[in-house]
Amino acid sequence: MKNSSSVTSTAFTPLRNKVFRSIWTATQIASLGWLIQTTAISWLMATTSASDVMVALVPASSTLPAFLLSILAGAIADSFSRRCVMLIGHYLIAFSSLMLAISVALGCISPWLILALGFLAGCGFAVNDPAWHASVGDILEKRDVPAAVTLMSVGYNIVRAAGPAIGGPILAFLGPLTAFVLAALSDLVPLAAVSRSKWHVNSSSLPSERVLTAIQDGLRFTAMSIQIRAAIARGTLFGFAGISILALLPLIVRNHFAGGPITYGALLTAFGIGAFSAGLAAGHLRRLLSQTRLIAIASVACAVCCLVLPLTSSIWCAALALAVGGAGWLLTWTGVDISVQLSSPRWVVGRTLSIYYALSSGGMAVGSWVWGAIAQNFALTTAFLAAAMVLLLTAGVAFLLPIKLWEEMDHEVSSFVAPPLALDLQPRSGPIVVKVDYVIGERHVDTFLECMREQRRIQSRAGARNWTLQRNLQIPALWTEAFKTPTWTDYLRLNHRLTAADKELRDRLTALHGGGRPPEAVLSIERATGSVNSCSQPIRSSRP
Repeated sequence: MKNSSSVTSTAFTPLRNKVFRSIWTATQIASLGWLIQTTAISWLMATTSASDVMVALVPASSTLPAFLLSILAGAIADSFSRRCVMLIGHYLIAFSSLMLAISVALGCISPWLILALGFLAGCGFAVNDPAWHASVGDILEKRDVPAAVTLMSVGYNIVRAAGPAIGGPILAFLGPLTAFVLAALSDLVPLAAVSRSKWHVNSSSLPSERVLTAIQDGLRFTAMSIQIRAAIARGTLFGFAGISILALLPLIVRNHFAGGPITYGALLTAFGIGAFSAGLAAGHLRRLLSQTRLIAIASVACAVCCLVLPLTSSIWCAALALAVGGAGWLLTWTGVDISVQLSSPRWVVGRTLSIYYALSSGGMAVGSWVWGAIAQNFALTTAFLAAAMVLLLTAGVAFLLPIKLWEEMDHEVSSFVAPPLALDLQPRSGPIVVKVDYVIGERHVDTFLECMREQRRIQSRAGARNWTLQRNLQIPALWTEAFKTPTWTDYLRLNHRLTAADKELRDRLTALHGGGRPPEAVLSIERATGSVNSCSQPIRSSRP
């Protein structure tokens, strides 16, 4: 495994950045309040509803919005101010916590209201998370991004250990209302931090994309990026099976151990301690193991947790199993998250992250319902054993869908200067036809075709339409790459999206080219064959 200095950083280097430190700290405080609240919500549901499915749907209510809204939120985060998007998300979370506290205070709480307010909070997280994670690359240097993502996960799992440990006694001695009020107050902290923090974002001279177009471009880029596809598939499978641990834990405490909120909080604390410990050791583990092998082992760790929980009668053994499961949980999510971030150029990172969040959260939401339904209709032990089998299958899939975390790829956008034109084009003029001629000797044809397969993928995911490769029948050595863009602005946007790593392929193609001059793009515009009067405004020559 490569350990590039360009993507490595000491564990706490990101905290030297004032903006990152401020928002990261505020996020941990809000997460502490949220975990105190979710501890109270889960136990409140377990004591107010006799349905195992309703209990298991508590985590689903907060993860389902990510499946429904994240892709839209990611497109918005890439098209508008990420700081403003983060503020909107935190306002939704704060409003949800406030309404939950008011509902409990008035005594009008019900299982469906609990799920509805959890869903509203999940909407806030779905809006905030893609913008926050995408902003990390704006706030910090690229080499600090892996350490920052690990810090974000470690920080969350520190409060995952503390939250239930605090939430359990609060719930037992002060009641759920106190927990919900504390959560509502903690939500104000990130609002203040984001409001007063500002950071530089590289702006584009091109107009913002329409949201629908931005979504389509993000989906296309993700579908044509092998590394990102593999990471998302792994995250979705793991989320589907791994959520069984957290979704069914209240039932284990209530039915298997006959425990109360203190027991539930203690076991959640063990899960958080395991995750926190894994976060501290993550850098060392990645130096010892490939990312593919590490995530496979993490899936096995969660499978072991699922096997032990329903079969042990010892609280201590269950706590140890949960610590192992927490370690596997953190190592998987940080590895997948970093892989998606480092495989995405800045122009699309919000969208790729949001697609990853949407599908992995969808997997968790569906998994919560599936494991709850199995527990209710068959047995709790059956649900855990089935989840363990799926986790072992996920570990096996690791070698079919490898994740290469430290890949040497330069995703910084390369410079591009628009070519001079003889016609006076408007931004919406088009379609634009692009053709590039290559002269390729017979001995280089196989290498050329291999490069052009990669060229097609790169150009298409950046926005090229109808890409083709043509060979001249009269001059066999002459090959033509051709594609279209809908408008002149789309052509400019495509070239601004190409990264330094993408341009390296163009250099390899130039080296294979046997012509006297380097290959150059020839630009044309499609015109209808009707009369000028029947067409839209003609495009006039820009030269006298």
